[in-house]
Amino acid sequence: MTALRGALEGVRVLDLTRVFAGPFASQIMGDLGADVIKVERHGRGDECRDYGVDEGDPTPGPPFLAHNRNKRSITVDLKQAAGVEMVLKLVETADVIMHNFRPGVMQRLGLGYDAVSQRNPRIIYGGISGFGSTGSMARRAANDLSIQSFSGLLSITGEPGGEPVRNPTSVCDLTAGMYLVVGILAALHAREKTGLGQQVETSMLEGQLNYLNHFLTDYWLTGRVPEKWGTSNRLGIPNQAYPTTDGYVCITSANEAMWRRCAEGLGIGQAAEDPRFATLKDRYAHREELNAAVGAATSALTTQEVLDRMDVAGVPCVPLNTIPEIAAHPVLEEIGAFVDMEVEGGRTARLIQTGVHLSMTPVSARLAPPRLGQDTDAVLREAGFSDEEIGELRLGQVVM
Repeated sequence: MTALRGALEGVRVLDLTRVFAGPFASQIMGDLGADVIKVERHGRGDECRDYGVDEGDPTPGPPFLAHNRNKRSITVDLKQAAGVEMVLKLVETADVIMHNFRPGVMQRLGLGYDAVSQRNPRIIYGGISGFGSTGSMARRAANDLSIQSFSGLLSITGEPGGEPVRNPTSVCDLTAGMYLVVGILAALHAREKTGLGQQVETSMLEGQLNYLNHFLTDYWLTGRVPEKWGTSNRLGIPNQAYPTTDGYVCITSANEAMWRRCAEGLGIGQAAEDPRFATLKDRYAHREELNAAVGAATSALTTQEVLDRMDVAGVPCVPLNTIPEIAAHPVLEEIGAFVDMEVEGGRTARLIQTGVHLSMTPVSARLAPPRLGQDTDAVLREAGFSDEEIGELRLGQVVM
């Protein structure tokens, strides 16, 4: 059997996405072996290149580096008819086109699904929007915070009685990106049977609603409004962060047997016999008393002592790591969670690898995040443009 570079080797992706959600999705495609052509705005490129960059630093910002390896960069001015025609020419040899413009923008540019599929009926046309492509909010602008807020996520974050707390990572962006990849992979599979491409759409709102699914189902079923629980939740107890002499640990007990082992391991075996804590419903009813007892026990121990005791007891327990602590933890190297790549500016960047392991066609990091427009000539030549035609496009400021 011929070895493949990756599971998606031979799949070509035109990536018109920018910032977080779309580039995260197309990077997954690239890590899986696809040839991803990042189509960037003429002159400036993906605005994410500038995020978090200190003045005078030639290296693109960490958000750009984190979401744009395994891509080739070309530039184009889509406000010019020649630029739109250039992209349509590239469509003819592509398998997938991806964008995260607001609904209606691609159509106005002349790159809507109908126009693109006319040039290539096998094309998979993937799009991410904020609030969906239909409905009264379809054309509303959105970013990660607005979806965290609108979806209801911010109403259940933070400590009981406290202010809403934003999830610092771009959870709505990244969730939407993952759903787009799922849809595109399904459409590629279907094309093997039908010979035809199709349109694949998802939205940041739908992705977050899926991640809030059991909260919404609980409300529809019972009318119960979710509360702020801090690090806890309603799925088990104890199930939150507890203080130690030198930090915090998170302990989870999913059932009665685990709760008894937890209590005995912490030296509070009497609590396991307390009728107030006998069942999960009992523990819910006496949450404050139980957490006080567990917290008092952990507060007298070091983090390592609690970890050792819970390991013996077979109870899930981990330290509350800081970013520097998890960044230096040996398990990251053991599971292949990162890759080091030399990036623009002569620096080496450590990037999180796509967390999927395929035994025959593993993910790989082949190309560092590209310089703006570095592959324009090569990509256009592959699409059949002559050097003269490329020169004319550059002279007309259609490409850089």
